[in-house]
Amino acid sequence: MSIARYGVDEALPEHMRGAIIALGNFDGFHRGHQAVAGEAIGWARAEGRPAIVATFDPHPARLFQPNAPPFRLTTLDQRQQLFADAGADAMLVFAFDRALAATSAQDFVRELLIGRLGAAAVVTGGDFTFGKGRAGKAPMLGTLGADLGFRSRIVAPIEGDGGIISSTRIREALKAGDPREAARLLSRPFAIEGRVVHGAKTGRELGYPTANLELGHYLRPRYGIYAVRGRLPDGRVLDGAANIGIRPSFDPPVELLEPYFFQFSGDLYGQNIAVELHDFLRPERKFDDLEALKVQMAADCHEARHRLASVPAG
Repeated sequence: MSIARYGVDEALPEHMRGAIIALGNFDGFHRGHQAVAGEAIGWARAEGRPAIVATFDPHPARLFQPNAPPFRLTTLDQRQQLFADAGADAMLVFAFDRALAATSAQDFVRELLIGRLGAAAVVTGGDFTFGKGRAGKAPMLGTLGADLGFRSRIVAPIEGDGGIISSTRIREALKAGDPREAARLLSRPFAIEGRVVHGAKTGRELGYPTANLELGHYLRPRYGIYAVRGRLPDGRVLDGAANIGIRPSFDPPVELLEPYFFQFSGDLYGQNIAVELHDFLRPERKFDDLEALKVQMAADCHEARHRLASVPAG
């Protein structure tokens, strides 16, 4: 199922006005984000209104820290599909630029949410901030628009083992090489999506042809070898092993995600695929010769098959 994507600067179709909007960054769309969206969608259904999930792109941190390392957990396309799966009627993207950052909290509610978008209500997490200098806090959303009939709800954080579920915890788990913990917090495996590009064909020469993906704006998980599952555009699901990193056994170093799928032969160049990280097998390391590398690759694939055997194909 797909849903429409609208930009905040374009006029919403009339049938989308009067919506209840889940409002947040929603990068990763983890279990806490899902609770916020679920509250908005349930509220909208109860009142016969459209349910919209809104996100910000680029992430506000990128505007204020343009040189920060990549930290994204999901692309806009991934979020659009996740919002659709949650039951939203549409996705709304706030282009976070200097103009939006300079908008006062009052104008954000009255001119943008109510005036331009015609929203009836919003749902946020308790830590949501808005307006110039982050002066607006979540409880202010309702009070700023109360005389216009605008309403708001705040959803409490979701607790998991180790504390409140957050995108920060998920990023920390991935950087530590713990995709299982990231999946538990997300409610699904962390997945990198991208277009398969041509590489040096080294894997093919070694007997392990890989589908190479650039990491783009994604957070960099710990470099190393992973048990992975690939999802192709035609719906096929493939188990495999993948290297994430710079391939220290080869020069020059090139940062790539390189999955090798066990039972696949064909051409994936130019296709968009998703690669789910299921388990971390070992760190990346340099080998003295190609024969030693081939022996290790065989062992990695054997271990990846073993780890994935207990993972539902879902």
